[in-house]
Amino acid sequence: MKRRTFVKRVGAAGIAGLAGCAGPDADGRGTTTGTSGGTDELAGTLRVATYEPFVDAPSVSPGAWIKEAFESAYPDATIEWQTPNSGLNHFIQQAQYGDGVEADVYVGLNADDLVRADDELGETELFEPVSADTLSNDDSVIEELRFDPAGRAVPFDTGYISLVYDAGEIDEPRTFEDLIDPEFEDTLLLQNAQTSDPGRAFLLWTIANRGEANYLDYWQALVDNGARILGDWNGSYTAYSNAERPVVVSYSTDQVYAHRNDRDMQRHQIAFLNDQGYAVPEGMARFADAAKPELATAFLEFMLEPRTQSEIAVRNVAFPATTTADPPESFTEYAHRPPETVTHTYDELAGSIDDWVSAWAEQIASG
Repeated sequence: MKRRTFVKRVGAAGIAGLAGCAGPDADGRGTTTGTSGGTDELAGTLRVATYEPFVDAPSVSPGAWIKEAFESAYPDATIEWQTPNSGLNHFIQQAQYGDGVEADVYVGLNADDLVRADDELGETELFEPVSADTLSNDDSVIEELRFDPAGRAVPFDTGYISLVYDAGEIDEPRTFEDLIDPEFEDTLLLQNAQTSDPGRAFLLWTIANRGEANYLDYWQALVDNGARILGDWNGSYTAYSNAERPVVVSYSTDQVYAHRNDRDMQRHQIAFLNDQGYAVPEGMARFADAAKPELATAFLEFMLEPRTQSEIAVRNVAFPATTTADPPESFTEYAHRPPETVTHTYDELAGSIDDWVSAWAEQIASG
């Protein structure tokens, strides 16, 4: 998920211990996409765009492992990562200006991103549909994680927004109502829904819980009860780690990270409000302007292979998107699934999310 910059920073001790001890094994992934065999279609440079934390910490991000394993399977190919500061907006602008998109694949899309790209580009296609017939392992993708009705984005992992709390400081918050109770005054850390993916996901969760007509009243009650809103997940989790507050909006896989880094597990308890978690599947898609479409398709297939899915789960601290992945016990023991999943579909977000976020920003973020 788009939050691992913090892990890179605070997990430095763990990085040293992990580096180089889990290298890729192209022969042990269970299935293979095959090798390039010298064909031009499966050779050359594949430009893969993503968010920076996906590749910037070799021992706790999946990027380095993916590059080495893919290039081992396709020895005539080389992955070139691209992590523009403006993320997907960089490529939306390239398409708007008609300059041609200078990448082949994007990794890290969610439904919000697709809605925004489609709204801004109109008839211009940023990504092209990927037929299930072209991916031999497409049927392993968990159906409920598919979020693109046009079939452009293929899910490769998912996270569930939840609360992480310090059981040594407070009782477990069990409901949305608890968070506006005086018992939890000045306890909660949140992220800005304009600038943070988990922040926006929590906003959408509150809309699902309270309804479009009432969600701002709920947020006003949160603020009145002392909830503190920070710009992004890194800042809010750092504040939580520094014991500034005992509750933070985060992911239900938090204990995977905490256990890996020998953290006090009492300070990393997971709370599912109303027995729910908000699902945020991440997808990958092939750019319509891809210079290497066949190699891009091979990469999508590689990302769905069982070994790759298992490595992404551990390194990106997120659940696999396929039924064939087999993450180690260290992941499955500490990654918690919510009893009930909540999310918004692409169609529910289209035409609405901008208004929801704008109204939230005007009343809540601007004070």
